[in-house]
Amino acid sequence: MDSTQERPSAHDLPFNVFAKACPSRGTLEHVTGRWGSLTLGALYEGSLRFNELRRRVDGVSEKMLSQTLHALERDGLVHREAQPTNPPRVDYELTPLGRQVAERLLDLIHLVEGRMNDVLTARERYDTTRGAL
Repeated sequence: MDSTQERPSAHDLPFNVFAKACPSRGTLEHVTGRWGSLTLGALYEGSLRFNELRRRVDGVSEKMLSQTLHALERDGLVHREAQPTNPPRVDYELTPLGRQVAERLLDLIHLVEGRMNDVLTARERYDTTRGAL
């Protein structure tokens, strides 16, 4: 490459989540991790304040929710809006990209919920077979 040609930027390169160094892998982890997927699903219903979101995502600690929101905001999936009030008010909502991702996650969530009887039957069968060994 001579000096007149520019090197391609990271944005020009194809992304492959199966490649260890691909940045898409980190985003996939943020989206599909337990708290990330539940947070995105909860925010699909609309803007929520931190404590509302924490109540909606039952079982998440304040620390984990905060870390999850920071990661999702950094990836451009969540928008944080801080109001200069006393006490401060912070609202979280999905970005357009976050809405697209959340829609697909919710399809998966609904599929899993709808097939839980099959999953529970498979677990019982597995446990019975493995327990017999």
